[in-house]
Amino acid sequence: MSTAPASTTAPAAERTTTTGDEGLAFLDAHAARERFRSGDLTPSALLEAVLSRIDAVNGDGDRPGVNAFTEILADSARAAARAADAAYAAARPGDAPLPPLLGIPVATKEKHGIAGLTLEQGLAACRGDIASAHHPVVERVLAAGGVIHGRTTSPEFSCATTTHSPMWGVTRNPWNLDATPGGSSGGAGAALAAGMAVLATASDIAGSTRIPAAFTGTVGYKAPYGRIPGAPPLSADWYRGDGPMGRTVADTALLAEVMGGRHPVDHASWGPQANGSLTSALQGAAGAQGLRVGLSLTLGDYPVAASIRERTLHVARALEAAGAEIVEVSLPWTTDRLRRTAFAHFGHILGPAMARLTAGTEAELADYTRRFIADAARAASQESLPDSLALDAAVQSELAAAMAGVDVLLTPTQAVEMLDADGAYLDGIDVRDADGSTRHLEHYWEAHLTSPFNIANRVPVLSVPSGLSSVGVPIGVQVVGHPFDEATVFRAGSAITDLVAVPPFPVEIGAGRAASPRSR
Repeated sequence: MSTAPASTTAPAAERTTTTGDEGLAFLDAHAARERFRSGDLTPSALLEAVLSRIDAVNGDGDRPGVNAFTEILADSARAAARAADAAYAAARPGDAPLPPLLGIPVATKEKHGIAGLTLEQGLAACRGDIASAHHPVVERVLAAGGVIHGRTTSPEFSCATTTHSPMWGVTRNPWNLDATPGGSSGGAGAALAAGMAVLATASDIAGSTRIPAAFTGTVGYKAPYGRIPGAPPLSADWYRGDGPMGRTVADTALLAEVMGGRHPVDHASWGPQANGSLTSALQGAAGAQGLRVGLSLTLGDYPVAASIRERTLHVARALEAAGAEIVEVSLPWTTDRLRRTAFAHFGHILGPAMARLTAGTEAELADYTRRFIADAARAASQESLPDSLALDAAVQSELAAAMAGVDVLLTPTQAVEMLDADGAYLDGIDVRDADGSTRHLEHYWEAHLTSPFNIANRVPVLSVPSGLSSVGVPIGVQVVGHPFDEATVFRAGSAITDLVAVPPFPVEIGAGRAASPRSR
């Protein structure tokens, strides 16, 4: 492909020029740790800046705002931050290394249970339920010294690509308050983009980490299945996985290392924990040199908005100018086939689990939850579990063939510039393609190029920001690796964020909103 000059704009780690408390709230984890070590900043001061930011922009019953949290844990977070203050003050050269997240404010997705606190997943059927133990990722964040200061919103049972529910209300995108931050980890993405967390936990069964990362200009990682331990019984679902989100690739790699590795409660979990393999793979722009990058703008027949195609091509050209080889690849997929494949799987696992859990409370469910359960049941009646395995295997085989001879695959994360914050899209979604034509997709999940890589869930996928759309909402690209090859994905993602210009995070929330942003 033809080359174009690559941007030299500062990477995501430097995407804010604010000072004072607002500037501290947007500090990345690596910079914060260096300042803690030097004595220039204390964990307590960073936490107070983040809590002040939450008070300023999250909103409450009388003040509308981003609404990214189900619960703020200020008291316990302040106690943890004070303990971290003391640990840094007492540290001396030659001492054992301090825990990798010591003093860093981390927001956890509500579904990642914290022992003794509610675990409701936005569902009336689970109202008042209390977690009996920490979720494995919570356990590991705390063991690494992370300061959990808040719990983030999701749609009911994390089953939508927007984030709203009758229990928790509507979560909005800090860049454009008419838009959703995506879902299901929308609260995590919104909190990061608005300066209300430094790191965040997320989960992904069809794009639920990568979609909010793309829509909020943050970084989200879907690890290979089992690399990050989950909570049984649904941790056995081979489409799913828990994962990290951050404002930089380096921060996301750090949290992935803390969260990952074998855990006794999840027999599918594997690999080492906190061995530095991902952070050591980060080479910045130099990491592009010699990479062979497959490029697919549509993954077959996805309709993709013109601005998203343009920014994805911009990323490819920047990589090429930095020494990568770009190879256009094709895939024989259709959105209709991928939807049928995914829902055949959901129909035998997730759908029945949701139906059983919510039995007797159907009238209190969000409309998108009822629709998901019904769609899953219909799919299960049409395809047996062995048939669904064959559908999965075909997608996996085709992806392997398309990626033969390349190191990573580059593709857009989302097909649409935005979704409405309160949208349910029960009748599907109309997507404006690059040629100006409009195509109707039966299910809103088809508006994102993410689910194929849950069908092929042994591949690692990193979503990194690539720019802004015409409606003031960020755009992302996915870097897809070969099965279990995490390091190459982080190498390529680091190169992209060093090469590609992305705007600073919105200190004034909603500042990027367009005059007529609806349903683009």
